[in-house]
Amino acid sequence: MNADDMKELKELIEFLKENKIGEFDLERGDLKVRIKFAQEGGADLAGLARMIAAQTVGAAAPATPPVVSPGLLPAAQAASPATHAGPAATAPSEEESLHIVKSPIVGTFYESPSPGSPAFIKIGDRVDIGQVLCIVEAMKLMNEIESDASGEVVKRFVQNGQPVEYGQQLFALRIS
Repeated sequence: MNADDMKELKELIEFLKENKIGEFDLERGDLKVRIKFAQEGGADLAGLARMIAAQTVGAAAPATPPVVSPGLLPAAQAASPATHAGPAATAPSEEESLHIVKSPIVGTFYESPSPGSPAFIKIGDRVDIGQVLCIVEAMKLMNEIESDASGEVVKRFVQNGQPVEYGQQLFALRIS
């Protein structure tokens, strides 16, 4: 990475911190970056710079979070349910038995393909794996978000036109 890339990356990190964005993925050419901020604080910029300089697409992702920057996590850990789990409940509730569809990117949530069109889905609809649930617009690109499970849509967590973050809950499905 050259000095301009490092400056741009530092500006991006500051932007993410100011807007309280918890996780962010960036892919540019042969460079892949995943940033995940801890709940209490931000990332260590010097550690992040060292980590990014050493990591490219050809390099294997680390098996554990880097020591120099606890704000970064490898993709496998960031996607694991244990990372996002809250305190353990004493008895399983209905919400715990629901499958949650989360946003894979940061952007703006849209329930339909265009203004005035009917929504892709509504509460009570049955969806199958691969069925389009919504669109998340990111940097002028419309990204169709598909269901990763089959079931009945029981809850929508966001409103049309609302900004969403990486990993934010979009829908709850009752698996059938």
